[in-house]
Amino acid sequence: MIKPIGSDELMPLFVYDIDEHDALNKEAENLPSIMISSAAAGNAVMMGGGYFTPLTGYMNVADAMSVAETMKTTSGQFFPVPVLNLVENADGIEVGARIALRDPNVEGNPVIAIQTVEAIETVTDEQMATMTSKVYRTDDTEHPGVAAFNSVGRTAISGPIRVLNFSYFNTEFPDTFRTAVEIRNEIQEHGWKKIVAFQTRNPMHLAHEELCHMAMDRLGCDGLVIHMLLGKLKPGDIPAPVRDAAIRKMVELYFPANSAMVTGYGFDMLYAGPREAVLHAYFRQNMGATHFIIGRDHAGVGDYYGAFDAQTIFDDEVPAGAMEIEIFRADHTAWSKKLNKVVMMNEAPNHEKEDFVLLSGTKVREMLGNGEAPPKEFSRPEVAKILIDYYQSL
Repeated sequence: MIKPIGSDELMPLFVYDIDEHDALNKEAENLPSIMISSAAAGNAVMMGGGYFTPLTGYMNVADAMSVAETMKTTSGQFFPVPVLNLVENADGIEVGARIALRDPNVEGNPVIAIQTVEAIETVTDEQMATMTSKVYRTDDTEHPGVAAFNSVGRTAISGPIRVLNFSYFNTEFPDTFRTAVEIRNEIQEHGWKKIVAFQTRNPMHLAHEELCHMAMDRLGCDGLVIHMLLGKLKPGDIPAPVRDAAIRKMVELYFPANSAMVTGYGFDMLYAGPREAVLHAYFRQNMGATHFIIGRDHAGVGDYYGAFDAQTIFDDEVPAGAMEIEIFRADHTAWSKKLNKVVMMNEAPNHEKEDFVLLSGTKVREMLGNGEAPPKEFSRPEVAKILIDYYQSL
């Protein structure tokens, strides 16, 4: 099985030992506590589940800056984006102390992790600007990722963590949320050797479904992991439970038995385009995938990134040998009226735009809201019904 990055074994930071878990929960009751951001909570969940192996906690400013500029920490460990615990202030917290980190996304703000404080630093405006421009390739505050990153404070608390729960993800999505540890175990149980992963934050229409079939066929994969983001999205995106139901229906009806797993992970979307594509590949290797599909404008938003920037970054910027996972590079897929099937548009010669069935997201939402299913060349009718029911409930 493919090895995790930077380690022979996964390094989940969740405390699985029951006695130790109970002891840490009791300790947390008497520790100084601080409310962390949704982004930091998502980072804790990802570290807890082993997705961010070999990180042991939140980065200090030097490591975060180094990662932003070179995709390596100061010690040379590859990582695509800064992983910070940024807060408004750290009054009453001292270096060397252990602190309880409280979850902003769960009622009652339970302790999600305990952190040993190695440093408390103020991030300068210049450092924030550098990290923003390197990771997001823009400083436009209309960009949802830029806005979120710059809204959580300038005090960085770094140091290792022990994770005590997975926030709301395993309670709200018990059938879908999986840690990297669990996905690796399921892959082994299936006996899969070549595994391709597909990232989604949206329901999967026919073109997405066929893209997965294409990747499996061309790569000779015996397994597909559909791995959906379960965390916070931008306004207007379809909620995770609706996406989950639509994707499960598609897999049930249109994939052979035991060929596809429907899973999800707990993290807030960054919308960081190319850098987020590298992060997506990073933690897919850690969960056991040997291949990862990256299509047109992967993890992008608006017009901030070129159509294939999320593919070329692997050639131009990712350090050589940093990852073993292989990228399956895809173009936009759509139904060809000439060929009567879904194709990659760059593989369809003698086609004009009007030879494809193309619908804008706005048009699809309008149709679904009116109770009208998109054409069968665009969406499976069973999937469309689930989405129609959702839009008509609004």
